[in-house]
Amino acid sequence: MIENAGGEPAAGSRPRPDPVPTTSEVPMSHPQTDGTGPRTVSAADLRRWPQALVIDVRSAAEFEAQHIHGSYHVPLATLAEHAAELAGHLDDPASPLVLVCQSGVRAEQGRRHLAAAGLDRARVLDGGVPAYAAEGGHVVRGRTAWALERQVRLVAGSLVLTGILGGRFVSPKLRLLAGGIGTGLTFSALSNTCAMGAMLAKLPFNRDAVEPAPAAVVDRIRRREPGPVR
Repeated sequence: MIENAGGEPAAGSRPRPDPVPTTSEVPMSHPQTDGTGPRTVSAADLRRWPQALVIDVRSAAEFEAQHIHGSYHVPLATLAEHAAELAGHLDDPASPLVLVCQSGVRAEQGRRHLAAAGLDRARVLDGGVPAYAAEGGHVVRGRTAWALERQVRLVAGSLVLTGILGGRFVSPKLRLLAGGIGTGLTFSALSNTCAMGAMLAKLPFNRDAVEPAPAAVVDRIRRREPGPVR
């Protein structure tokens, strides 16, 4: 653009366009809450959403061991059984809805239950609660307990190893055990379920922390009172 001695644009010159802001200058948009956005959220993004409604679908023992500060404890079984009622209390367009578990598998199951009940804007936290803690997020820690996913890996790995060694030194038929475990894990991945985890959750050492009553869970959600349900 040509300017005259006074700094004003010369006659007939074209005005200079405003500079385009860099990526760092563009403010982060509010997450979509109408069900059209992505189905997952990273731990880094969740930390930037202080208004998010975080629902933890893990067991009581896992929740007491470590949970995201300000999250609500809604065990997956309770969410599945009372999805329609919970969907009504969780349908707040002003707050992003995020479901969390230990890795994302159970949270995705919970998301599907809510979607079937008509609430399809929920997201799943990538990497679960451990990823949020690793990102520096505020978590509340209690007594140490093995997560169900870790217990599943231990049991499945031990059974496969037993089948392989037993098939080598005892009887070839024991190799069927390893094949059966492999088939079960494949089905678990394809169906996004975990029968072994459901069975392990019923063992005594996984039930030291009493699972909350569904009515109490729903009431805490309705009254917006996060934390353990006593």
